Amino acid sequence: MIKLKGSFAPYLGLLIRFLMLLLIYAFLRFGFYWFNYSLFPNISADQLLYMFWGGVKFDIVALLYLNVLYLLMQIIPAPFKYSTVYQNIAKKIFIITNSIGIALNLVDFAYYPFTLKRTTGTVFDQFSHEQNLGSLALDFCLDYWYLIVLLVVLIYILVKIYDLVYIVRPLSFKWAAYGIQSACFLLAIFLFIGGVRGGWAHSTRPITLSNAGDYVTNPEEMNIVLNTPFSLMKTLKAVNLKPIHTYTDQELTAQYNPIHYPQGKASFRKMNVVFLILESFAKEHFGELNKDIQGGKYKGYTPFLDSLIREGYTFEHTYANGRKSIDALPSVITGIPSIGEPFVLSVYSGNKTTSIAKLLGDEGYETAFFHGAPNGSMGFSAYMKLAGIQHYYGKNEYNNDADFDGIWGIWDEPFMQYMAKEINTFKQPFFASFFSLSSHHPFKVPAKYEGVFPKGPLPVQEPIGYTDNALRQFFKTAATMPWYRNTLFVICADHATVSALPEYQTAANSFAIPIILYTPGGELKGRSDKLAQQIDIMPTVLNYLHYDKPYFAFGFDALNPTKENFVVNNNAGIYNFYYKDYLLINDGRKNLSLHNLKEDRFMKQDLLKQPPLVLDTMQTKFKAFEQQYNNRMIENKLIYEIK
Repeated sequence: MIKLKGSFAPYLGLLIRFLMLLLIYAFLRFGFYWFNYSLFPNISADQLLYMFWGGVKFDIVALLYLNVLYLLMQIIPAPFKYSTVYQNIAKKIFIITNSIGIALNLVDFAYYPFTLKRTTGTVFDQFSHEQNLGSLALDFCLDYWYLIVLLVVLIYILVKIYDLVYIVRPLSFKWAAYGIQSACFLLAIFLFIGGVRGGWAHSTRPITLSNAGDYVTNPEEMNIVLNTPFSLMKTLKAVNLKPIHTYTDQELTAQYNPIHYPQGKASFRKMNVVFLILESFAKEHFGELNKDIQGGKYKGYTPFLDSLIREGYTFEHTYANGRKSIDALPSVITGIPSIGEPFVLSVYSGNKTTSIAKLLGDEGYETAFFHGAPNGSMGFSAYMKLAGIQHYYGKNEYNNDADFDGIWGIWDEPFMQYMAKEINTFKQPFFASFFSLSSHHPFKVPAKYEGVFPKGPLPVQEPIGYTDNALRQFFKTAATMPWYRNTLFVICADHATVSALPEYQTAANSFAIPIILYTPGGELKGRSDKLAQQIDIMPTVLNYLHYDKPYFAFGFDALNPTKENFVVNNNAGIYNFYYKDYLLINDGRKNLSLHNLKEDRFMKQDLLKQPPLVLDTMQTKFKAFEQQYNNRMIENKLIYEIK
């Protein structure tokens, strides 16, 4: 035990405890890196040490915020702070707040592979409608029991660290002590302000997540520098976009125009449209889309969808626009990607939008959305109202808990059979969208299917096999129904997920998903060596149907043979901008790296040092996208308006 006496003792004790907290956070950072080692390839020991050094700045900010009440209790220049009751209360506050901080960091040991970013403030809104948070939390604790054990050990160490320092109570508290401690109080306030801002200079902006880029060579490595409490606290407030005026309106429209106009004079054909959005079905899991993996021997986990791909139409380079389920629906159904934070959780979520469901509904289509979770889960039902969906079918409508998986909702196979039968009651033409859920953590399959589907290196791959088979049964049932042959099916994933193959452990392929178009009878069949993304689905489908009115969508018609389109996705403020064979990574202020994905699949060579001519075109298109996105969000111009 360290006994401290005198007027400076409380402040010296505070400093010792704070330094020990920094050591704990350094250990947590190492644990985060070690736990997710495969996701951070090619990091040298020197680079890792530099990241740890940079991380100290973010740890200081997080610890200052977490301990603000405790710090205030200790720096007050008053004799009552030495009382036993007062110090016992202060100790409890110290242990509780710092235990929460430790727990938050430990959560991302396990959660990071699924989102590829530290947990942010949007997590509270994302799960605010869940009715089974207790079950989810319990399941998480059971799956990651070793993290619970580690949490208990670290809290025990935290208590021991606190008890290591003992402040001796003075016999008297004289004017000299008041003077010294008042000066220390003012110094502590000064240090606190500089600490939470990241510096004292007037020009210093308060430290944010993007500042972690100063210590890394690749954007994904910023997550090593950051800590979870910092990421949460810095993103609790909504993102406010800034207006951009790089180009005039005429120049901007010439570079990139999200208003789509009718192409040709063909009449609008009212085919049925069915979207099948699959939870965590990353491109990695498809054998048909990875014939160049493992010497052509890689089989994947989706035999039915592989057979459908051979009879349908797809693209060689297909990407999600976000990393979360909540990002997917606006991208797929409304043609609006999430930039910085999920669109539906942003301050712009109340903007007027145009969805494919609304446009087709105005043409006489019956529209519906199917999701087997409890109604309100993920905020899907509320979003569907905004998107103009007429009918919502969830766990409530299914009304049979015998098929409940115990965690998320109704198993995919019975729910998809229910969907097929409900669709069969619709008046043609119709638009229906489905969002699967069985290929979600805790990665289980129904008891009768245990041992049926292959278990790959990732837990998600067995339930992916189950959902793939559920799709087989759905199509088998649908094929017997009168609406089937007049239907365009669009199949995609909501996002990619944790990866086992090295080819998918890159900034580019961490967003790689399938996008498949299928028409019974094979009218659409083949492959295109072209970029495609979720926000392209809406314009691609509408143009395929020869939709004859102007509309708004940020994406492109993927069936258009030109390759002047681009793909954009954003994770925690870092942009990936794909154009032709290239990927440009930008933090919103400056370019971070440039890669030729065709020649450098593993992204080991940064071309920014000797940039090719294509960089100028990419920067122009990227700036045009930024200006259109920001200004239209701010000005609420996400629909086509007749002038």
